[in-house]
Amino acid sequence: MNDTTKPTVVVGLVGVRLDSGRSPKRWDKWRPTVALCMQPDLVVARLELLCERKFLALAHALVEDIAQVSPETEVRVHPIDLRDAWDFEQVWQCLDGWARGQTFDEEAEDYLLHITTGSHVQQICLFLQAESRRIPARLLQTSLIPRSEPAELDRRVGRYAVIDLDLSRYDSIARRFSAERSEALDFLKDGIATRNAAFNRLMEQIEAVAIASTAPVLLAGPTGAGKTRLAKRIYELKRTRRSVRGRYVEVNCATLRGDAAMSTLFGHKRGAFTGAASDRKGLLSAADGGLLFLDEIGELGLDEQAMLLRAIEEGVFLPMGSDREVSSDFQLIAGTNRDLIDDVAAGRFRADLLARINLWTFRLPGLAERIEDLEPNLGYELDVFTQNTNRRISFNAEARRAFLAFATGPDGLWAGNFRDLNASVTRMATLAPGGRIDRATVDDELSRLRRDWRRAAPTPESGALVDVAGCVALIEEVLPADRAAELDRFELVQLADAITICRRSRSASDAGRALFAASRARRASTNDSDRVRKYLLRYGLSFDSIQAG
Repeated sequence: MNDTTKPTVVVGLVGVRLDSGRSPKRWDKWRPTVALCMQPDLVVARLELLCERKFLALAHALVEDIAQVSPETEVRVHPIDLRDAWDFEQVWQCLDGWARGQTFDEEAEDYLLHITTGSHVQQICLFLQAESRRIPARLLQTSLIPRSEPAELDRRVGRYAVIDLDLSRYDSIARRFSAERSEALDFLKDGIATRNAAFNRLMEQIEAVAIASTAPVLLAGPTGAGKTRLAKRIYELKRTRRSVRGRYVEVNCATLRGDAAMSTLFGHKRGAFTGAASDRKGLLSAADGGLLFLDEIGELGLDEQAMLLRAIEEGVFLPMGSDREVSSDFQLIAGTNRDLIDDVAAGRFRADLLARINLWTFRLPGLAERIEDLEPNLGYELDVFTQNTNRRISFNAEARRAFLAFATGPDGLWAGNFRDLNASVTRMATLAPGGRIDRATVDDELSRLRRDWRRAAPTPESGALVDVAGCVALIEEVLPADRAAELDRFELVQLADAITICRRSRSASDAGRALFAASRARRASTNDSDRVRKYLLRYGLSFDSIQAG
């Protein structure tokens, strides 16, 4: 039933086969577009009728017939340009363009979307227009009355049904969608029950993009943060949803140099360079229909970047030594631990390529930035060791407490992120006497970690650079972006370190002891908590606000 308080407007397509007919016998058959205007309890005030230009004569004939059966119905014919009514991209762009050009007044009119006519592709695209609320309408389905039903029913009129797409009214469907999304998130996180709220929000965004988009994705973050593993999980999720048909192809661009880079990515013809003894397809061709993961994309040379940009934008590229273009339809996921904006400014990375891959950029935090997730990841790494070695290993209670106290405390640097954790668990599990990691095994491992981290700590002579982008991302979790932008580089690094220590400390006093370990020894009296409070107050922060994120 239509809303009697507002005029009903129906949007529909001319049915080339079902609506056709010019002879007087056309009134003996069911024609969906005419029939919807003949329903005794559905008054159509206006019919917005979309029609391919080549069938406009049929549309005008329908207008004349509707005027006979429903003179109160205003019919507006909208010519649309379509070469192929079965091409999803064409149909979607055409219908979406029409919808965006209309003004829908839901306060004044009630909208129905007639989905009985048109090709199946057109019907699906109309449904998606309603589901996405580009056309704010309920669905209208008309149908023929079967011969098995009473003969006195008017088969020319048929029947209709209105379908409301408000899924909140369908609890079982809503629960199913919620469960499917939860499963997808769990899949991306390898089943790890992560506790960091910011990381969980990040994974929700990645899940939504992975399912809905084929645009390039940029995964940023420090080495060992899990970019490679996440890229593979994104591919596997897309494959379960049948949104990719091809292979997953992965390469670390830091291993590519000179002719080998061009050949590996784009392929070559025999004789293209010294040593090219036969043709090679290249990784872009291998990823056709699938997903290409280019880790450390910032290591690519400028020539390779230029060819990659064209391959992303146009889907074609030129193998080395060939004068014939090759096409490949792939989705790109790029990984980097560098600040590509700085690289653009320094002339090491193309600004146009960065603009193309920067549509969806997600920065994965290091392990030290989500220290509350260390415990569930500890269990995950033990499970991985069991799968790889077929040996079930566990901690005794005292050893587990000792390891977690160090790992989640101020001394747990985790400079190599999850690679450090994996290596640490592997060592302890391998050396565990009788399959149980005891306190002595943990103590030996903690001594090793302290020694390794102290040796690997960057020095001015090493020329190591700080991950400034990571510092900014961490600070913007507790400060507005415009406030973070006012900080000098040395302040960013200092404040990011203070935030990390506060998040990993049980109290402000613990944080103060870690932050001021050297200077506190020279003070006659110390109040570590007060020193932390005063430092954070410069930025409008507190220990509690940092703990709360």
